[in-house]
Amino acid sequence: MKTDIEIAREASMKPITEIANTLGIKIDELELYGKYKAKLPLNLIDEKKLREARLVLVSAISPTPAGEGKTTISIGLAQGLNKIGKKTTVVLREPSLGPVFGIKGGATGGGFSQVIPMEDINLHFTGDFGAIEKAHNLLAAMIDNNIQSKKSSLGIDPRTVTWKRVMDMNDRSLRHVVVGLGGTTSGVPRETGFDITAASEVMAILCLAENREDLKCRLGNIFVGYTYDKKAIYARDLKAHGAMAALLKDAIKPNLVQTIENTPAIIHGGPFANIAQGTNSVLATKMGLTFSEYVVTEAGFGFDLGAEKFMDIKCQYSGLAPDAVVLVATIRALRYHGGAPVKEAGQANIEALKKGIGNLEKHIENMKQFELCPVVTINKFIADTDDEIQFVMDTCKRIGVQACVAEVWAKGGSGAITLAQTVIKVAESCTGKYKPLYDWQWSVEQKIETIAKKIYGAEAVDYTPKAKADLKKVYNLGLDKLPVCMAKTQKSLSDNPALLGRPKDFVVTVREIEIAAGAGFVIPITGEIMRMPGLPDEPSAEKIDIDNVGNIYGLF
Repeated sequence: MKTDIEIAREASMKPITEIANTLGIKIDELELYGKYKAKLPLNLIDEKKLREARLVLVSAISPTPAGEGKTTISIGLAQGLNKIGKKTTVVLREPSLGPVFGIKGGATGGGFSQVIPMEDINLHFTGDFGAIEKAHNLLAAMIDNNIQSKKSSLGIDPRTVTWKRVMDMNDRSLRHVVVGLGGTTSGVPRETGFDITAASEVMAILCLAENREDLKCRLGNIFVGYTYDKKAIYARDLKAHGAMAALLKDAIKPNLVQTIENTPAIIHGGPFANIAQGTNSVLATKMGLTFSEYVVTEAGFGFDLGAEKFMDIKCQYSGLAPDAVVLVATIRALRYHGGAPVKEAGQANIEALKKGIGNLEKHIENMKQFELCPVVTINKFIADTDDEIQFVMDTCKRIGVQACVAEVWAKGGSGAITLAQTVIKVAESCTGKYKPLYDWQWSVEQKIETIAKKIYGAEAVDYTPKAKADLKKVYNLGLDKLPVCMAKTQKSLSDNPALLGRPKDFVVTVREIEIAAGAGFVIPITGEIMRMPGLPDEPSAEKIDIDNVGNIYGLF
């Protein structure tokens, strides 16, 4: 069996100018990054055309360590829609280098449903992550410089500064560091640390910004900390937002590439789904809608995380709404949620499947709470038995949801024809109108409780003393009317990663609340959220190599 990189390398890529031409974009409107990549200028977005296209969101059940293949399904579905005559673009997030060299590997799909050139996309691509990293770290440097300065000091209390530095690499040794050592000329010593670039608030801001002016305004709204006399300090007070926006001059523009079957693909941004909104940029989505009949996009992790934030944050800020939502399920994941050990989840086990089906049922219930029209697709694997597939299909039929099997890894767009036809049918016949889960004007506690009870299935919400103090800070800063971006484990519907399937009678504990005033949300944090992962014992980096003519091997 060929590897993903072997399949990608054998694909017949078209010059990116030809891909742009299929969308109706002229060559002189592109900003070329070599032969197969291009930036798309923001002036190409036509707000009047957005309502003429249909937006399809791909989400999933609660993911397992192996992943459920949302990106592969998204790409395969877009290819399938094109095969049956619908002008379609797939719009995705950019991969982070941390997982590429860590345990997860790349994030460009798989098999015959990949975006290419996969080596470029998985590595430096067009430099967007580097620009975000530099903009974030510029603010960090300006904060420390202001603390050190005698002439222009704002009187920032270093103990209140929570803005860390970022780097796009898994490096656990940088989670907690002390800066400013080396004497009085080297700064004021304080504890800080590093997050991975995808967890940066600048990343979240870039992916929600409507234009450069909005980007600059949001950057200026980043909350830095307090002065010694308790005055709130923002990035604009440090006069940092203009230079930060300048560093993001090109990063704000979406990137155009293609799939293995030459379907247009727009890839832009990559915020975490458990600490931020977990979906590509608003600008990339609007760019796709400007030039397509259908746009397929995805949200990170399960429906309870990325998709909930897509609906309650991204859609609310942008005015967009999905016409259909595809929920990706795998038989192996449902076995795992039914108690099958991860090493045995790939083996037929109808009893475990029946026990784990509640996870799928809960995610379907959650989709209906937004008055969306769901489609369930089973991402098929070799070990899936006919009886197991039929059980899932019968379950979906019983609760009134369209369901079908997709084989996009092995067959590309041809393996998604039935899924594409089902999506078109649902998108064009759906009478429901997307409705957010909560009103932003509600109290912070009411918004948190609504998500915890209605989406997760919690019995109640508890707050630590630290979280209660943070709540008071949110209200004092006048940020209580922002949406909430819940941070919790992706492994469970609850805040306990060990509770698989469909847990009940549990309490969600909010241990602290962070402020992302620039991105435009507050972040209630439940459990331990890893924002600077570490490398595994055998990192993927050990398998990656390059030959004398520049061919890269080992990426997957």
